[in-house]
Amino acid sequence: MPLRIYNTATRKKEEFKSLEPGKVKMYVCGPTVYDYFHVGNARAFIVFDTLRRVLKRCGWEVTYVQNITDVDDKIINKAKQEKTTAEEVAGKYTEAFLADLAALGCEPADQHPKATEHIPEIIALVEKIIEKGHAYVVAGDVFFSVRSFQEYGKLFGKKIDELEEGARVNVDVRKKDPLDFALWKAAKSGEPAWDSPWGKGRPGWHIECSAMSMKYLGENFDIHGGGADLIFPHHENENAQSQSVTGKPLAQYWMHNGYLEIKGEKMSKSLGNFWLTRDVLQKTPFQVLRLFMLSAHYRSPLDFNPKNVESVQNGYFELKRTMERLHEIVRHPMKDDFLADDTAGALDKERQFTYEQFEQALDDDLNTAQAIGQVFRLANKVRQVIANRPKKTYQLYLVFQSIQSYLLDMTNVLGMLPEIQPVPDDLLKMIAERNEARQKKDWALSDQLRDQITGQGYALEDTPFGSLALTETKTSLQEIFR
Repeated sequence: MPLRIYNTATRKKEEFKSLEPGKVKMYVCGPTVYDYFHVGNARAFIVFDTLRRVLKRCGWEVTYVQNITDVDDKIINKAKQEKTTAEEVAGKYTEAFLADLAALGCEPADQHPKATEHIPEIIALVEKIIEKGHAYVVAGDVFFSVRSFQEYGKLFGKKIDELEEGARVNVDVRKKDPLDFALWKAAKSGEPAWDSPWGKGRPGWHIECSAMSMKYLGENFDIHGGGADLIFPHHENENAQSQSVTGKPLAQYWMHNGYLEIKGEKMSKSLGNFWLTRDVLQKTPFQVLRLFMLSAHYRSPLDFNPKNVESVQNGYFELKRTMERLHEIVRHPMKDDFLADDTAGALDKERQFTYEQFEQALDDDLNTAQAIGQVFRLANKVRQVIANRPKKTYQLYLVFQSIQSYLLDMTNVLGMLPEIQPVPDDLLKMIAERNEARQKKDWALSDQLRDQITGQGYALEDTPFGSLALTETKTSLQEIFR
């Protein structure tokens, strides 16, 4: 089935068609670098990293741009608190952002443009908006005139008269309308500033994204993404200021992920109900955090609580152990025994079915929750077959080999490919010695060797395909929530 995505601008699922055949241009709002980002922010980064992986898997060549806001009131205030410069604060947390993004298993964007490095492009765009009659100058500030753009409110789903001043709309008596927003801010003492036709100043928050996305992706590109909190006013303002100049919507498809919540409230630094991503990643593998974020549909809210996260972590480690089982089974080739195997045939049909369902789920508006369900369904079938101690046949070996390949592919496209290390040679030698001891019914030696193996952090599982060594994981997330 073709890829379908929910377009915020039209409020319906639409078949995805890129503007240029075979190529996708995607812009996703990045961080304001005044602090480390929390796991609520991480949800957007993971969702759109996964979307990029899915698009590339479908055969599209993807150009992915994610901006970095490195001049902002929050950065300036943090610099004052730390008695340093805004530039140093932005540099420190930009470096931390890129490091934490990589730690999440997210591939870097093709471009991570910074606002301060695109001042000429920003000024040029503001000039065009003024020329088109959509902005006005007041004592060195430049404001966008919302009522000059008739389609304002379309993305948010409201008419101009229905809109009220939002959380990020500053009250300023000099504005012609309370909804008008700053494109350029006049310089204040001690703050970063650049020369402009309106005097020294710095860009407003919204204009940087329009200038940078249009520079790297063109006046009209395929996908613009971000958290649901950005729909209004940020993305509404972005589209208005861009379309007022070009006459085209900034993006064809607007995608927004739902909030990460704590007890029904959006996770945010202003409420103090947050955990830094880097702190959580010290307690659990990044695959667990990705699995948690993708375990619900990206547009749905997701509750970050101990029970939910612990359940996802347990599920991940069980999946990892299943893939370890397959790794150890298929690493020892078998010869063709020409034996028909009903168990193998049934398991292979299950593989085909789950993979088809997996692909359909991702094509249906990036339904990672259903896709993950198919990953676990297939892993559970593998465990059931092994637990039933099937006949050791070449046909079953080939099915296990195929399932291993499919599970690697499925977990990789979700960015949660388990890190499976081969069992060390010295451990394999002990396992072989234990198998020999069991054949001789030397149970004392067998138990002794088992204790030595488990003492190295492995669990042993005896199967028709041999004794398998599986990693033991005893990580608890409870301390995160204290």
